[in-house]
Amino acid sequence: MKLGKQDPKEGEIRLTPENTEDLWHIERMLTPGDRVLAKTWRRYKAVEGDAGEKKAVTIKLLVEKVEFSPFANRLRVTGKILEGTPAEFVQQGSYHTIDIEQDFPVSIIKDRWMAHHMSRIKQAIAETKRPKLAMLVLDESKAIFATLRGYGVQYELELENNASKRDDKFDEKTSAFFGEILKKLQSLQVGRIIVAGPGFGKENLMKFIRQKDPKLAQKIVLEHCSYAERSGVNELLKKGVVSRVAGEERAENELVLMEKFNTELRKDSGLVAYGLEDVKNAVSASAVESLLVLDELLRNNKEIEAVVEEAEKRKVKLVIFSHESDGGRELSGYGGFAALLKFKMR
Repeated sequence: MKLGKQDPKEGEIRLTPENTEDLWHIERMLTPGDRVLAKTWRRYKAVEGDAGEKKAVTIKLLVEKVEFSPFANRLRVTGKILEGTPAEFVQQGSYHTIDIEQDFPVSIIKDRWMAHHMSRIKQAIAETKRPKLAMLVLDESKAIFATLRGYGVQYELELENNASKRDDKFDEKTSAFFGEILKKLQSLQVGRIIVAGPGFGKENLMKFIRQKDPKLAQKIVLEHCSYAERSGVNELLKKGVVSRVAGEERAENELVLMEKFNTELRKDSGLVAYGLEDVKNAVSASAVESLLVLDELLRNNKEIEAVVEEAEKRKVKLVIFSHESDGGRELSGYGGFAALLKFKMR
């Protein structure tokens, strides 16, 4: 993410997304009632009934709807036009959709920028500087690929090896299996790749890769995990492997915090709270150490936004969970709003 013009008086910040994660961060920041100013295209009809032609315009619209499509690498913002230029091509009050894409500068105007909005911008800028990271968990029969995104772990291809050790063509089939894995790894545009698994499959794969593509092998870090399943990827996150390899702590932090939350809940220690009323009371009592909130709630629930704002004034550590991550899905089971406490409330 690139940070451009900032106008505190007007509440305007100009941002340029540089990748899919940046588009996601912008989508998380936008709420109905915000204004968006950007260059776009609008169909202009000189005569009624004419097919018209697309004209390049600059439009400011009042945000009503935001749609993020990671696979299309695009963010669509829809709302009523407040103003625009050239004026002859823009009809004030009519609806328009701005497509925000990579390297597409956009100004966001808010009545009030909260601390968590600014933290998200800083996070997006920091993430841009980090190497992209992919993960592969495998054993002798299966391989699962995942990419770490700002919004969580994106699971991709899953390959199966049908070879049996009693099969005369075991070596041939395993070589073909490794060949498919190699082809996928070569297509990934990432800085580092974590390869992990429970047995010797990862070491055998590395020998194969070193022979076929020594340059790719330099990107790979071998680690251990207990299963060649999604649970194996989560295990890597919980162990701190990802932050050690690429300095990416977000997805790990979510799972570690939820594990701590669940442990205290099982112990009935009184050091956790969840749900709007209990968390609100804990914040008012200055009892909160860490406040855990689902990004969707923070965007759409004014009561929760007010509690978060009060917590920020009290210097509480705020952790915003992605609703698309495993940690976020776990938090949603507790209403999407929880807290780890410094002392008991009862």
